[in-house]
Amino acid sequence: MEKLFGTDGVRGVANTELSPEKAMKIGCAGAYALAGQLGRPPKILIGTDTRISADMLEAALIAGLCSVGAHVSVAGVIPSPAMAFLVRHYKMDAGVMLSASHNPMPDNGIKFFNSKGYKLSDEVEEEIEALISERYDNIPRPTGEGVGRVSRAEKAAEDYISFLESTFAEELPLKGLRVALDCANGATGTAAPIIFEKLGAKIFPMHYKPNGININDGCGSTHLESVREYVKANNVDIGLAFDGDGDRVLGVDDKGEEFDGDVIMAVCGLAMLKNGKLNNKTIVSTVMSNLGLEQFCEREGIKLLRTDVGDRYVMEEMVAGGHNLGGEQSGHIILYDYNSTGDGILTGLHLLANIKAAGLKMSELRKAMVTLPQVLLKSEVGKNKDYQNNPVINAAIDKITKDLAGSGRLLVRPSGTEPIIRVMMEGKDLAEIEKTAKDLALLIEKEMR
Repeated sequence: MEKLFGTDGVRGVANTELSPEKAMKIGCAGAYALAGQLGRPPKILIGTDTRISADMLEAALIAGLCSVGAHVSVAGVIPSPAMAFLVRHYKMDAGVMLSASHNPMPDNGIKFFNSKGYKLSDEVEEEIEALISERYDNIPRPTGEGVGRVSRAEKAAEDYISFLESTFAEELPLKGLRVALDCANGATGTAAPIIFEKLGAKIFPMHYKPNGININDGCGSTHLESVREYVKANNVDIGLAFDGDGDRVLGVDDKGEEFDGDVIMAVCGLAMLKNGKLNNKTIVSTVMSNLGLEQFCEREGIKLLRTDVGDRYVMEEMVAGGHNLGGEQSGHIILYDYNSTGDGILTGLHLLANIKAAGLKMSELRKAMVTLPQVLLKSEVGKNKDYQNNPVINAAIDKITKDLAGSGRLLVRPSGTEPIIRVMMEGKDLAEIEKTAKDLALLIEKEMR
């Protein structure tokens, strides 16, 4: 059985790894599986980011959905977290987002949300994969009036903006703040400039004119250089950078220093704790979060829970334990009081509201957490990522782990979306961990060829 779903849906190069034929099959199998659960044709909302391949794959996906009787509503270009809200708001049975998030423009992806705005469980994804691999040609196709229909969700972006505004009780919570917004030439351009300005900020939008091929191109959360330079040169209080589909946000403080999701969780978590709003006095993060976040939590009396990498696993832990703040170092932050997935715009708004309420600069608030030096490298390994069975690699990992005991961490893990193995190392001496991490990354590449 072909494995289609990774840690964040199906991804690949559009028109080769993710072909229209594959998109049609995924739509058909996904809708058929859902119809089996519901006992009726499902209602499904579709959204996209700004990639040139979106129209092609959207058409194929719709054809697959409608071929088994699903009724499809097309939202157009919207951020992924808008989909999580809109499926609930419109009482849809599921949502499908066409996006490859922070990946380069040639890639695209298919990500499902259930009726409550959560990503699909592993079990449902496996059912879809089995249908495609084993029963696709035998999936019943209705004819006549049983074929699915397509409508347009004309107010999708507008309704998402209204939802974001509704998460604040006070008027103009961002009044007076000067904010640079890097929209990555992606989906956040439909909402971020509007809502930040509506809530009182003076905005300076950047990379908000997509042309189909410039999404994530030298901009957004994976390329903070331009927003950093803009903040330094233009007396801006803060710069925020989203990824292509808007489910993550990173930033630059008033002094031009970058900050990540760990810092955002520390600042927001401390504000929520002081206001009595941090459920169970707990933050949920992943194994990738910096030791500095762990040390911050210990000092402030906050419990830190770690999960496997992937915001879906963070979400599962939050739901199971009744927690309302969690996320990833990469900028996926879940404010569960408001939305059921990582939401870059929502996070950015509430981070700024905390800054405004505190009457301090971001450069001052972030001092609550001291980030330990961290190195993150990639080993290009192709499709074979099974490093655990290599004795040479295992011996090197064991030695480094022993050497770091008590003063740092080593984490080696295969990417769920790319043909790489990631090497993350933390420690007190940056030069030393850089050399050690580089040597290990090169060793992995050599051994895995």
